[in-house]
Parts: sequence; structure tokens; C-alpha cells
Amino acid sequence: MAGNNSVVVFAQRQVNDRVIIVQILVLFFLCINLLLIVIFFKKECFYTTTRYILFAVTLLSDSLLLLVADILLIFVYFQYSIQVWLCIIITIPLILYITVTPVTLTAMTLERYVAICMPLRHAELCSTRSTMNCILIIHCISFVPCIILSLFFASASRSFYEQQVVCSVEVFMLHIWQEHVRSAVNQLYFLIMCSTIVFSYIKIMKVARAASGENRKSTQKGLKTVMLHGFQLLLCLIQLWCPFIESAVLKIDFTLFVNVRYFNYIVFYIAPRCLSPLIYGLRDETFFLAFISLFKRNPV
Repeated sequence: MAGNNSVVVFAQRQVNDRVIIVQILVLFFLCINLLLIVIFFKKECFYTTTRYILFAVTLLSDSLLLLVADILLIFVYFQYSIQVWLCIIITIPLILYITVTPVTLTAMTLERYVAICMPLRHAELCSTRSTMNCILIIHCISFVPCIILSLFFASASRSFYEQQVVCSVEVFMLHIWQEHVRSAVNQLYFLIMCSTIVFSYIKIMKVARAASGENRKSTQKGLKTVMLHGFQLLLCLIQLWCPFIESAVLKIDFTLFVNVRYFNYIVFYIAPRCLSPLIYGLRDETFFLAFISLFKRNPV
């Protein structure tokens, strides 16, 4: 009996440790993102340049996603139930901004493709006005998965909205066809974004081989940036498959399901959100100098 109690206590402590680790990671990345957003608004060259504007969109998107996802994690951990209508309000931004980040990364990759492969048209295609239109298009594309959630409204009774539930996206999947539509949309997004990354990489690589001197150095740096975007995008896109993996694992063993879900959350939800500050906060010389100057008495 004492041995069983020890096992239960250890399991509870392990879960508590996991939640604490997640809170530390989320708080750390939120602080980093907030700092980078402050730097973004400090210099005019950042909020008038396409790639930095799109970078700021990913920072805001990732910050909101981390915050909302963490709130839902705490709700699930403490089994705190809320009414369905309130769950809908919380879930819609979550679904939207899960998609905004990979779509924005795809747009950033295309911006690098235009800058390197079509330099004469870069100023025209990547103006501030065009960037604002691009952000609007990104959010429209990202809102498509929310339409699947709206299908729930037509199939749920009015009394269902007043029920108390532990909030998660799965609450709204009342019918198997909703899961199928969700799967089809995610796979379509996966295919289009991967194709765009591969296309841009191949085109930039051809230009890099033909370039020489400073142009070659600049092109090689752009190629590395696209590779990092590709890796970040891959992690973001894999998270679209996580619900299906978790559903399959849940049918096998619940403890394994908890472990897999925790792993997916750390690797495919939190990790991709730390790569944006790495790519532009440390690798980009202009942003890095602005970051350093923030801690000096006489900013650059």
C-alpha cells in the first residue's frame, strides 16, 4: 500500500513539475517577444521594411498563441470548466493564430525570394502598402480553419452553449465529418506551404551559385534564412498533425497519450516560437545592434 502511495505521489509531482516547466518557458519567451516588439517600434527602418513588419506579426501571433494555449493548459490541468460560449471566444483566436504563424513564415520566405531573385521589383512588390495588404490576406487565409468551427454552430443545440466543459478544440468536434474536414484543410495547408518553401529554396540556390563577391555573400545569407524559415515552418506544420497522432495514441494508452501530448506541446508549439527571436534577434545585424543599444545609455 505504501509502495502504491509513493507511485501516486511521484506521478503527481512529475505532472506538477511539467506544468511549472511550461510556465517558465512561456514566461521567458513572452518576455523576449515583448522586448523585441519594443525594439521594432524604436526605429523607423523596422516598421517600414516588409520583412521586419512580417517578423513583428509572427511575434504578436506567437505571443497571443502562447498566452491563450497556456491558459487552456491550466484549465485542463486543474479541470476548470467554463460555459461553451466562453470556450468558443477563447478557442477562435487560438485556431486563428496557430495558422497565422506558418502562413506568415511562408510570406517571409517569398519576400526573401523576391529580394534575391527579383531585386529590381522588390521595392514595388514589397512596399509598406503591399505589406499591409499581405497581412490582411494572411489573416483571411488563416481564418479558414475557423470556418470548420462555425460548422459546429449549425449542428449544436442552443442548450449546449450553456453547458460547463473543460475547454479544448475537441469539444466542438461533434461529428466525424468535422474531423475529416479539419484534416483535409490541414493537409492542404501543409502541401501548399511546403511546396512554396521548396520552390523558393531551389530558386535562391540557383542564384547563389551564379552570384559572386558581395552578392554571393548576401545570397548565401538569404539561403540560410530560408532554411531556418523552412525548419521553423516544418515544426509549425507538424503541429497540425499532432491532434491526429494524439487521437490514435489515446486509443492505445492514456498515460502514453499524456506523455505524447506534453512532448508535442514543448517541441511543436513552444519551440517554433523561440526560433523567430533567434533568426531576427541574433542573426540580423541591424536588429542585433538595436537590441544591444537598448541596454546602453547612448542608443545607436
